[in-house]
Amino acid sequence: MEEHLQHLRVTFDLLVKHQLFAKDKKCVFAADKVEYLGHYISAKGVATDLKNIEAIHTWPVPINLKQLRGFLGLDGYYRRFIKGYGSISKPITELLKKDNFIWTDQTTKAFNRMKEALTSAPILVLPNFSIPFEIETDACSMGIGVVLTQKGQPVAYLSIRLSTKHQSLSVYDKELLALVMTVTKWNEYLMGRSFTVKIDQKALKFLLEQKLHIGSQLK
Repeated sequence: MEEHLQHLRVTFDLLVKHQLFAKDKKCVFAADKVEYLGHYISAKGVATDLKNIEAIHTWPVPINLKQLRGFLGLDGYYRRFIKGYGSISKPITELLKKDNFIWTDQTTKAFNRMKEALTSAPILVLPNFSIPFEIETDACSMGIGVVLTQKGQPVAYLSIRLSTKHQSLSVYDKELLALVMTVTKWNEYLMGRSFTVKIDQKALKFLLEQKLHIGSQLK
């Protein structure tokens, strides 16, 4: 509470100095959690907004592209909470292609899996920049899955579906692509800091010791 009061004094001093005002209805003081952009932030970490999760859970089966885009827009907003989101959602996102909106048992199964995954979404820990990050990558024939952690607790998940071009890459290149995409996506966490990479492609362990001569390595 003492630290909270110090933060309030700093904030109020700045408001007074610059003649700015805060609407009391949008202010929360001495609370154990705060709502921010569809998330709840507390000492435990970042959680999804249960109102939005309930809206996703009760979403009816889309009957046209407009309804499908609405569902994917809200559901995709929380994709960082879901491990393997790209693989789970693939049958649904395929329907976005031109003249490809045909609802099947497979898309119904994927639709329900997406709902269930968000209903049981974990609380993501808040990043602590005083301790090192770890990234664990996994690449398969169709996509890439990554988790960013600290002390074994998830900070965020990343799941990317591979394009047709990238699906034909070798296992080495897919794992390397996963690493490149991860560092690019989470550069604000990793850039300028030491971090640990857990990957199941042994050849990449010696990447920094190899003579880089192919395009994917140079990236």
